[in-house]
Amino acid sequence: MAKFFRAAVLGPPGSGKGTICKRIAHSFGLQYLSSGHFLREGIAADTEAGVLAKSYIERGMLVPDQVMTRLMLPKLEQLRNHSWLLDGFPRTLAQAQALNNLYQMDLVINLNIPYETLKERLSDRWIHPASGRVYNMGFNLPQVQGKDDVTGEPLIQHDDDKPEALMARLRHYKEVAKPVIDLYK
Repeated sequence: MAKFFRAAVLGPPGSGKGTICKRIAHSFGLQYLSSGHFLREGIAADTEAGVLAKSYIERGMLVPDQVMTRLMLPKLEQLRNHSWLLDGFPRTLAQAQALNNLYQMDLVINLNIPYETLKERLSDRWIHPASGRVYNMGFNLPQVQGKDDVTGEPLIQHDDDKPEALMARLRHYKEVAKPVIDLYK
């Protein structure tokens, strides 16, 4: 029986998880699995978990663990015969434990980025909401300012990417990530 490689990249908002995951997945022939992509997909398909997730997101709340695991674990089961790299999951100890009940992780990478770098990246970050494409006004500009390169639709900046919300967001990340990091040490 072939051995499949299971990995995840952890890191605070703005640490570059998506960029790094895509590069690693491409270089090593892994399936790149983004929790953000699965959230958008579940919402667009109007799945039960997607509808639940949308109700939290619209209120500016984090999607609870049980909803995230209902979105992610069936996708991972479908890909059980593939090697993969996770981006954005698991974020909490409950999510990590649910994942560990299905799979043994081969590698978990934790990105440790200085606060000032995160602050700079996030304050310059603009997103195409429908696709999740990310632009940075410092080093990854859209071809037309304020517009997505693919669709031409407007880009947005999340309220929690603005400097005034960043400290609380990073503090929360540290609180929930520490047990996950400790689990995978």
